[in-house]
Amino acid sequence: MSAHTTELVVFILLFALVSGMGFVAARWRRPTDLASLNEWGLGGRSFGSWITWFLVGGDLYTAYTFVAVPALVFSSGALGFYALPYTVVVYPLVFLVLARMWSVSHVHGFVTPADFVRARFGSPTLALVIAITGLVATMPYIALQLVGIEAVLKSMGITGHLPIIIAFAILAAYTYQSGLRAPALIAFVKDALIYIVILAAVIYIPAKLGGWGSIFDAAKAKFDATPAPNDGIILNANNQLQYITLAFGSALALFLYPHSLTGVLASKNRNVIKRNMSALPAYSFVLGLIALLGFMAIAAGTKPVTMNGKADTNTVVPMLFDQMFPDWFTGVAYAAIGIGALVPAAIMSIAAANLFTRNIYREYFNKNATDAQEARVSKVTSLVVKVGAVLCILLLDPQFSIDLQLIGGVIILQTLPSVALGLYTRWFHKGGLIAGWATGLAAGMWMLYLIPNPANGKLHFGGSAFGLSNLGFDTKMTIYAGFLALAVNLIVAVLGTLAFRAAKVADGDDATARHDYFADEGDPDVKDLDLAGSH
Repeated sequence: MSAHTTELVVFILLFALVSGMGFVAARWRRPTDLASLNEWGLGGRSFGSWITWFLVGGDLYTAYTFVAVPALVFSSGALGFYALPYTVVVYPLVFLVLARMWSVSHVHGFVTPADFVRARFGSPTLALVIAITGLVATMPYIALQLVGIEAVLKSMGITGHLPIIIAFAILAAYTYQSGLRAPALIAFVKDALIYIVILAAVIYIPAKLGGWGSIFDAAKAKFDATPAPNDGIILNANNQLQYITLAFGSALALFLYPHSLTGVLASKNRNVIKRNMSALPAYSFVLGLIALLGFMAIAAGTKPVTMNGKADTNTVVPMLFDQMFPDWFTGVAYAAIGIGALVPAAIMSIAAANLFTRNIYREYFNKNATDAQEARVSKVTSLVVKVGAVLCILLLDPQFSIDLQLIGGVIILQTLPSVALGLYTRWFHKGGLIAGWATGLAAGMWMLYLIPNPANGKLHFGGSAFGLSNLGFDTKMTIYAGFLALAVNLIVAVLGTLAFRAAKVADGDDATARHDYFADEGDPDVKDLDLAGSH
C-alpha cells in the first residue's frame, strides 16, 4: 500500500471534503422545518434547472457506470456500448411522461410512483406491489455503489470491508441529517471531478498509447483471438437483437426506478423538467468517452486485480488510471469514482425509504401519520436500507450483487403499465394490472434462470441475453429477457382487463381525474389545478 500513499491521501482529502459538504447541506437553502417528506425527501420541491441537472445526472450516472460500462467493453467489446443509445433514446421517451408525473404529484402531494398508482387506480394492493417492486429493485442498486468504491480500494491495495463500512456510516449520517439536499450539493463536485478526469483520460492516454488507431487495432486483435461468438469491436448477427432490445428495455426501465423519479419530483416546476430532459443527453457524450476506457485498457495491457484466483474486471478502469496517470491525478480519478458512489447511493436510499414510509407504513400501520412522523420513519428506514446494502457486500459474493441488479432491471420494468401507461390512460383494470405484473415477473425470472454464463461457470442467472433457441427457434440469436417479460406483462394486463370488464368486476375510483396535467405554468388551465394538493 506504500506505493499508493499519494493516491490514498488525495482520495481521503476529497472524500472528507464532500462528506463535510453533506453535513453542511442541512443549512443550504434551509427550510423552516426539515420534518416532512417534502423537505427531507424532496428538498422542498424547490430545485431549479442547474441543481436538477447535477442531481438527476449524478443519480443516473453512478460509480458503477464508471467501472462497469468500460469493464463490459473490455471483456465483450461493442455490446458494452448499448448504454449509449439507451441514454439518448430515454430522454425523448420520458420528456412528456415526467412533466405529467411532476404535475400530478405537485397537485396531490405525491412523493413516490406508488402514491400515484394508489390514487389513479384506487387500489392499495396494486400500490403495495409497485412499492415492493421498487424496493426490491433498488436495494441491489445501492449495493453496487459499494462495488464501485471497493474497486478503487482494491486498486490501492486496500482489502477488507472496514473502509466500506466507514464510508457508508458517514453517508448514512449526513443523509439522515440533510436529506436530499446532501446529494444535490455533492453532485456539483462529483460531476466536476468526472468531467475533468474523463477529458484528461481521452486526451492523455491515447497520446501515450500511439493514438486511437492503435487502440482499436489492439482491441480487434484481442477479440479476434477469443472463441466467444458474441464479442468483437462491432456487433454480429447473434447479438444485434440483444443489443437493440437491451438498449430499448433499459431506456424504458431507467425512469421507473424510484430514485430517478425522486430527483425529478424535487424540481420546482415543469419547465425545469423539460429543460433537463432536453439537455441531459449531453451526459451520453461523456458516457461514450467512459466506455472507450475499456478499449484503452486492452491497448495498455491493463490487468484487473486478482483475488483468490479470480480476476475482478470492475478494477480495470482504476488499474488503467494507476498505470497511466501520475500518482496525484490517479488519486483525483479514484475520488471521482468514490464520490460518484455517494450521490446515487444517498438518493436511492431516500427513495426506498419514501416508498416504505408512504406506501407501507402509512397505508397499513398509521393512516393518520403526521408530516413529522413520516419524516422520522423515512430517516430511520434510509439507515436500514444502507445497512442492508452493506450486508449484501459483506455476506454475498459481489458478483451475486451484480446479478441481483440485473434481475432488478427486469423486475422494475414490470411497473411500466401501472406507472407510465397509467399517466395516459385508465383503461386498464387494477386486477388486470396485478395479473400482468405477476405473470411478467414469473416469465422474467424463468428466462433469467435459464441463462448460463460459461465464463464464470454459472448455470443460471448468468446474464440478460435469453437465447431464442429456448423458445424452439433454430438460431443462436439472443434477446433481452426484460423485453420479453414486459411483452408478456402487457398481453396479460390487456386480456385480464377485458376479462374483468366482461365479468363486471368493479374498479377503484380515480382520484386524479379532475385535472389537466399537461397545463404549463402561466397557462389558463392551471387555474383548475388544486395547488393545495392532497395527502
